[in-house]
Amino acid sequence: MAVQVPLWHHYLQAIRSRAAPRAQDFQRAENVLLTVLEQVRSLDPRFLVDYSQDLEAFQFALRSSEDPLDVEVPLQVDAEALLVEEVGAAAAGDGPACYRLGVPGAGAGLERWMTDDVFSASSEGRAKCCGHIVPSKVLHVLRDLLVAAIVHCKHHSLITPGSLNADSLREEQLHLSLLVSGGWRTIRFNVMPVVRTRLRVPALEGAQLVPGFPEGSLKRITGQEVALVPASAEHWRVSTDYLLTRLLGVLGSLQGHRLDSLSILDRVNHESWRDGGQGPGLTFGHLKTVLLWASVLFPTPEDWAELQGAVYRLLVVLLCGLATRTLPHFLHPERNLLQDASLDLSTLYQRVERFASQPEASLRIHVTHLGRSAPPRIGSGVRALLQLPASDPTYWATAYFDVLLDKFQVFNIQDRDRISAMQSVFRQTKTLGAGEC
Repeated sequence: MAVQVPLWHHYLQAIRSRAAPRAQDFQRAENVLLTVLEQVRSLDPRFLVDYSQDLEAFQFALRSSEDPLDVEVPLQVDAEALLVEEVGAAAAGDGPACYRLGVPGAGAGLERWMTDDVFSASSEGRAKCCGHIVPSKVLHVLRDLLVAAIVHCKHHSLITPGSLNADSLREEQLHLSLLVSGGWRTIRFNVMPVVRTRLRVPALEGAQLVPGFPEGSLKRITGQEVALVPASAEHWRVSTDYLLTRLLGVLGSLQGHRLDSLSILDRVNHESWRDGGQGPGLTFGHLKTVLLWASVLFPTPEDWAELQGAVYRLLVVLLCGLATRTLPHFLHPERNLLQDASLDLSTLYQRVERFASQPEASLRIHVTHLGRSAPPRIGSGVRALLQLPASDPTYWATAYFDVLLDKFQVFNIQDRDRISAMQSVFRQTKTLGAGEC
């Protein structure tokens, strides 16, 4: 055991050693992107430039994975004057809410958003709403502006030749994808138009004090403006990515290894579970959600004081989610983030279980770092426990969960109510995917 504890810290130090170069790469890539977006703004003042990307830089520094980064382009529109109309299945409780952005009949101050390129007149002839701002049209305008801005920036040598690849702009998606070089690393940015508003979202309004977070922090963060992003050709949806990243920042202000454990599992996921990022699998967003739930389940500073124990707290929540095929969205627990049909949850479970049983094989910094055969991390009895639930979620009942936690020497859990609460949340989560509407 004395050899294994420094191994975790050695692995963490290797991740941290790459943080500064990654931050520099992000800064260079962001400068290229902001230069292009500034030109977009000059071509069409309806689109703003958001210079407050500090949270994205913070999140990028935590990651080893190369998942795309979302970049919001705020629309210059008086959101308070719009008619935000909820539509779709959410009214019946069947999924995440979708919205239409209606323009009032008077339309005072909204004339720029009533032109044919972004607006669709209402055929219902209602006095209250004369039509809607259509996300597919807004995306089309923004795509054309990006192309024109890139041509301008290249022609006037505002960006370095080869620093930006816009080939993926041809793809018809709910965002606009750009590959930007930040030096040695190429970063994919998903650019999307957003409308920021203080929309009433009952799930967020109901956020109260949650164990594991400083008092009032969750309610303060969820009380901020929300971003409406394209959900379909006609509809918008609430994006909580900004709020979740803010919650990560709160966890990073606390003592302990919460964010360190996230960084370690993200690298293991990228290198081992996704074969160096070549295969499908868990995203940084999945692991971020696992950490948020683990921080609720294990709220005391002592739970995160030791690095190895912190990693295993995330592993237990992740294994529970994979076994039950349920990972609730942290702010919308009725939504299941593991509903994506492309995820092979059985294979993922086996890979995560293998790491939990013998982490040394995945904690190699270099092929010569360890000997050929590392000793097992845990005994055969616990390995048998870990292997049970993949085919039968009932094994993840609270009693089984207690036994598993007790078998791990890194745990010292007495409060079974916390485990029961998490199990209850996981069981109540619906099977609807997070992005559907």
